[in-house]
Amino acid sequence: MNKKALITGISGQDGAYLSNFLLNKGYDVYGAVRRTSSINTGRLSELNVLDQINLVTMDLAEITNIQRVIEEVEPDEVYNLAAQSFVQTSFDQPIYTSEIDALGVTRI
Repeated sequence: MNKKALITGISGQDGAYLSNFLLNKGYDVYGAVRRTSSINTGRLSELNVLDQINLVTMDLAEITNIQRVIEEVEPDEVYNLAAQSFVQTSFDQPIYTSEIDALGVTRI
């Protein structure tokens, strides 16, 4: 049986490259994306891995949502690469930024 990896922030540069690396090692890869975001799959498409990834919606601000995804996927490994990384948004929405970037890690 293949190992399962759950990657948050899979649509970003690091998430896309990590997914490619893990797929080449024989992993089943699950990519967590925010349900409110328009999913940018460009990097995954460029690496020709999009059709090999199971995308799931997960919100790092909601612990029950995280628990549901973990219970459904049952990953062997979790890679948390998700972040609210836009500088201006961090000034405009500091509480949201800390919810995702700091408390999201704790919730996982």
